[in-house]
Amino acid sequence: MGKVFGTGYSVAMVTKMHGGAQKVVYKIDCTNGFSCVLYVWDITMNYFQEEIANQYTNAQSYGSELFEINNRYLTGHSIRTPILYDLNKERNHYNFDYALVEYVAGQDAEAYFNHPDARVKDTIFQRLGDMITGMHAGESGIYGKPNQAESNTEQCHLLQFENAKIQLSYASEYIDVIRENQGKLLDMLHNLESQIEPRSRYGYIHGELGPNHVLVTDHLEPCLIDIEGAEFYDIEHEHSFMEFRFGDFYRYLKNDHLDVNRKLFYQYHHHLSLISAGLKLVQRGYPDQQTAKGISDYHTRRALQFIEDVTEN
Repeated sequence: MGKVFGTGYSVAMVTKMHGGAQKVVYKIDCTNGFSCVLYVWDITMNYFQEEIANQYTNAQSYGSELFEINNRYLTGHSIRTPILYDLNKERNHYNFDYALVEYVAGQDAEAYFNHPDARVKDTIFQRLGDMITGMHAGESGIYGKPNQAESNTEQCHLLQFENAKIQLSYASEYIDVIRENQGKLLDMLHNLESQIEPRSRYGYIHGELGPNHVLVTDHLEPCLIDIEGAEFYDIEHEHSFMEFRFGDFYRYLKNDHLDVNRKLFYQYHHHLSLISAGLKLVQRGYPDQQTAKGISDYHTRRALQFIEDVTEN
């Protein structure tokens, strides 16, 4: 703290905050009243280190370099995210990278779902909708991180296609109802993928934009956090995720010009992926076991309901 901010910034208290599954987060309070946040990217504390080691999709959303790249992009395009004060990747004293970032006072967006004042809710979610529309409008002919120069040879949705097969296979080992319906679930995945037409333009997405990744400031301004997974990609990937994470409040965020087939495919992929993700968190000792199990159970039901609904229609 002294090296970054000066000798007047003495640490009074360090508090571990509720972080995600891929990095450790602390709030630092100083004796002079200043507060900031410490991010620690320690792979030994990551609940998906096995997937990262094997270069599965989690590897695209972990690490200080991805945070730095996306922080620069978001800040440069006037999309609110905590200010990066300092990033240390030297590993001279520790075997992990860490950063000091702005402490944004406020609550996450979900805390406002049941707010008694409709005007407050309108203000917050309309602002968030405008922010997301502006973010998605940033286009590229190459999917991937903002600093990526070489184009990929295959369509981006095929990454999710392969990942969904891996996650379905994993879940079938531990969940009876998934194992019993594995063939139907896999057939649906292939069917949805076959409906997708090629694309060569991509929007900039957050990658996991749920209400827990939106902080709302005291001035009711939305601020995006956990930005490591942001990249140029199909915006249908984002919208299909936001639709079930924001529930009724998705009406503020929706886009009426999406590719319906892509959105259906990504929606289904999210269900298959999150069955496995919740299961792994349970198995690997995630502190909030009830939430982790709830994720797996909820998306198991949704995936099975999905194949029934699509078959009926």
